[in-house]
Amino acid sequence: MKFIQLPLSRLFSLIVFLGILGWHQAASAQNNSPQSPVQPGITATAPSIVTTPPSDNAEEKTGVPSASPLVIGPGDELEVAVYGAPDLSGHMRVSASGNISIPLIGYVRIAGLTSSEAEAAIEAQLRQKSVVNDPQVTVYVKEYGSSGISVAGEVVKPGFQSALGPHRLLDVLQAAGGPTERASNKVIISHRGEKDVTTVNLSKDPAEMATSNIELQPGDTLVIPRAGIVYVLGEVTRPGGYVMNATGGITVLQVVAVAGGTTHVAKAGRTRLLRKTENGFHEEQIDLKKLLRGQVHDVAVRDEDILYVPSSLIKEALNAGALVGVAASTAIYRAPF
Repeated sequence: MKFIQLPLSRLFSLIVFLGILGWHQAASAQNNSPQSPVQPGITATAPSIVTTPPSDNAEEKTGVPSASPLVIGPGDELEVAVYGAPDLSGHMRVSASGNISIPLIGYVRIAGLTSSEAEAAIEAQLRQKSVVNDPQVTVYVKEYGSSGISVAGEVVKPGFQSALGPHRLLDVLQAAGGPTERASNKVIISHRGEKDVTTVNLSKDPAEMATSNIELQPGDTLVIPRAGIVYVLGEVTRPGGYVMNATGGITVLQVVAVAGGTTHVAKAGRTRLLRKTENGFHEEQIDLKKLLRGQVHDVAVRDEDILYVPSSLIKEALNAGALVGVAASTAIYRAPF
């Protein structure tokens, strides 16, 4: 192999040429690599990712309306704990004006706040008055005296039920001892701050009962009204007052049937129906014999009507005043209407 000796000037020119050729190839490789187009005058930057913070609204997450949070009110019993400051902690009760008193900072209004909001309000006061540099407060509500559920009307134990935890209609009614014998088959529910009321019918059908077992909210009021009662006196097998819980109308024949029918000494053709009016009691003669034979139309009864079937053995019939007195002292039975 022979070596060719080049002049120094030509050697330098060759080195420069090779350097320019290498730079050109590198630039071409960079231009041919895939990349996002960049418009002139705009600096290309990495795409930014926008993250949406998780929503605190349970309704947006699940599509189901969330229960109203329990808020603190006058009369509620609290346990307030300030970390590292036992002198500022203790058992407290919210005053009628909605405040609690904490040493060194005075009164703090917490009525209408949730537990977490009350903690933040107390921490802000401690920080503002330089009592604690970095306060950490815990508020535990031992008893909600203002955010419970009121139960009134025809229940065994009317009163105030605590709203701690989820509560459904049948749970609250059971805690109140259940409906009385004179209770109707409906519940009227009013919500705090709302004028409209909700009426729920209490059915004996299991499927309908499960449907009517709605969720209640703190501050709700439940009222079970008294059902209509019709009194059946005289010569029937089971005289007494019968609760009218049917959705439709009740008639004389139905009431007599529930009362076990007439006795063998009944003077059914002289049956009397007493109805209370603005001007006193209105008396109507009813021929129960013809009703039983279908010869006349049945008669509808109303709340507080008194149906009296006299005896064929007694010539002297009771007057209206005596019948009212007997009806008032009659035992109540739940009729299967």
